[in-house]
Amino acid sequence: MKLLIIGGSGFLGAELIRQAVAGGHTTAATYATRPGSASEVDWYALDLRSTRDVEAVVADVGPHLVVNASSGGADWAVTAEGPLRLAIAAAKYGCRLVHVSSDAVFSGTRVHYDEPCLPDPVTPYGAAKAAAETGVRLTHPDAVIARTSLIIGDRRSTHERMVHDLAADTRSGVLFTDDIRCPVHVADLAAALLELACGEANGVHHLAGADAVSRHELGILIAKRDGLDASRLPAGLRADSELPGALDVRLDSRTTQRKLHTTLRGARQFLALGA
Repeated sequence: MKLLIIGGSGFLGAELIRQAVAGGHTTAATYATRPGSASEVDWYALDLRSTRDVEAVVADVGPHLVVNASSGGADWAVTAEGPLRLAIAAAKYGCRLVHVSSDAVFSGTRVHYDEPCLPDPVTPYGAAKAAAETGVRLTHPDAVIARTSLIIGDRRSTHERMVHDLAADTRSGVLFTDDIRCPVHVADLAAALLELACGEANGVHHLAGADAVSRHELGILIAKRDGLDASRLPAGLRADSELPGALDVRLDSRTTQRKLHTTLRGARQFLALGA
C-alpha cells in the first residue's frame, strides 16, 4: 500500500513513518519547514494553506491512503481549512483518509467523552480542530477522524521536554494538578492509526490512553522513569491561572479499543515500563 503522511517531520508523523516503512508500505511524507530524518521516504514541502499545493502533492504521490498528522496550532488557515483542502483532494483522487484530531474539541463540562459526543471547544485551537472535523466529515464521508490526547513516548514530546526543563530549573512554570487528560504512547497511537487506516473503519474514533492523570502526575511519572528528582517539579492549579482551556477532559476510547488489536496503554503502565 502507498501511504502519504501529512506532517511527517513532526513527533507523531515520524513514528507513523517508522511503522509504515517497517510494515513494508511505500511511503511519502510532507513537511512545512524542513524534512524529517527518514531517508526511506519521499519528502514533499507542503503549505496546507494552498489548495493548489495540496492537490498537486496528492496527485503526484498517488497514495492509497493519506494520514493527516499535521499540527498548525491555532492558525485557522492551517488547522481548520488545511484538512478540508486535504479531504477534498483525497476524495477527488479516491484516497482513503485518516484525520488526526484532538481532545481540545471538548470543553470539559461533562468530563467523560465518547465518540458520539459533539465538540464544544473553548479555545481557538479547539475551535479550529472542531471545524476541521466538520469539513472532513462533509467532504470525505468515508474518512476516519481519530481524536487523541497528550502524546508521550521517546523523551521528545513537548510535555517530556517541559518536565526535564522544570526539573533542571531551566524554565519557569508549573505542572497543573487540576488539568486532567488521558495520555497515549506515540507508538500505540501510530499503530492504532495505521490499523484503522488499513481496515474498513470510518467516522469518529477515540485513541487515548487508559489512564486519566493530571499534568503534574504525568510529570512525576516521567521524572521517575528518567531518573529526575520529582520533588523539583512545581505544582499549581490551572483554575488559578489565566490560561484558557478545558480542565478535565477524559476521552473514552473503549468502543474503539474493542475494534483494535493494538492496545492503547495507560500512562501509568507505559511509563512504569520505561517506554
